Amino acid sequence: MRKISILLYGWLLLVYAPWSFAQTSQLVAAAKKEGGKIVLYTSMETFTADALKKAFETKTGLQMEYWRGGSTEVIDRVLGEHRVGKPLFDVVATTGDHMHLMFKEGAFTKYESPSLKGFAKDAIDPNLGARYRNVLYGVIYNKAGIKAAEAPKSLEDVVKPEYRGKLVMPHPVNHTLTTQWLGSLDKILPKPRAEKFIRDLAAAKPVFVESIVPAADRVGTGETPIGITFVRFVLTYNKQGANLDYVRDYTMLGDGQYISLAAKAPRPSAGKAFIDFFLEEESMKIQADTGEFVNRRGVYPPLQDADKIKFVQMYSFGKEDFETKKKEYQKIFLQ
Repeated sequence: MRKISILLYGWLLLVYAPWSFAQTSQLVAAAKKEGGKIVLYTSMETFTADALKKAFETKTGLQMEYWRGGSTEVIDRVLGEHRVGKPLFDVVATTGDHMHLMFKEGAFTKYESPSLKGFAKDAIDPNLGARYRNVLYGVIYNKAGIKAAEAPKSLEDVVKPEYRGKLVMPHPVNHTLTTQWLGSLDKILPKPRAEKFIRDLAAAKPVFVESIVPAADRVGTGETPIGITFVRFVLTYNKQGANLDYVRDYTMLGDGQYISLAAKAPRPSAGKAFIDFFLEEESMKIQADTGEFVNRRGVYPPLQDADKIKFVQMYSFGKEDFETKKKEYQKIFLQ
C-alpha cells in the first residue's frame, strides 16, 4: 500500500506539477541563445532590485541588468526608446498609471505568465498582468517620541491638537503622489469628512518635505515623530535600529505596480523567464521581507496585522486633474 501511495504521489506530481517548470527551462535555454541576460527598467528601490538580481541569477544562470529611475523618468525613457523603434529594455515595472499609458502607446505586449496562478483575479489586469504590489500611504510614528497609548488611532486623528507640530508629510502641491492621495481621500472617507480632514490637516500646520523618503527619514530619526508616508518604511527603518510603528487604520489608499514585457523586447525569452520568476513565491517573499505589500496569495510583509490591511486604489488623475487639485491645495495649505 505504501509503495502504491508513493507511486500515485509521483504520478500526481508529474501530472499536476507546474507546467511552468518545463516552460521556464525552455525559456532559460532560449534566453541563453539570446545573449543570456535580461534588462529591466523600474522604479523599485535599489536594495529590492539587488536582492532580486542575486536570486534570479543564482536560479537561472542568466544575468539581470536594471536601470532605476522615478516613475516619470521610467515612462520618458521607455517611450523615447519605443518610439524610435530601438528599445534596450525587455521588461518594465513601475506604477499603474504610467504602465497603462505606456501600454496605450504600444510599448508592451500581453504575456500570460504561469505565475499568475498565485494571484487573485482582482489583482490581474487584462492588459498588464499582475498588480504585483501595492504601495500604501498611511501614518507611521516613532515610539521613542510618541507612546503607543498616545499615538493616533486613525488617519483622522493626526489633525487633533495634541499632534500639532509633531506631523510631517510630503508637500501637498509639489509632490504629485501626495496631491493624488489627498484628492482620493473620498474613496475611503465620506466626501464631507474627507474635505474636512484636508482643511483640518492644513490648519494643523504639518512640516512639508519634498517627498516620501524625507518624511520617513524625519520620523525614523525622531525629528518629527509622526509622518504621512509609505507604511513599509516601518520595517525599513526598524531594520536600521529605529522603533517605529504604523497607525492601524486598515483601509489605506495606495497605488498598484505592474510588470510587463516590452512589445519589441530585444530578448523576449529572457524577459518572459524573468517575469515568471518575478511573480513566483520566492521573489514575492524577497520583496515582502523588505516591507512591500505584494499581492501573491499568502505572502505578507513581516509587519504586525499586515494581513488585515485593505488596499484601495487612488484615482487616476490626468494632467488637468492634477492642475485643478494643485490650485485647490495651494489655497488650502499655503495661503
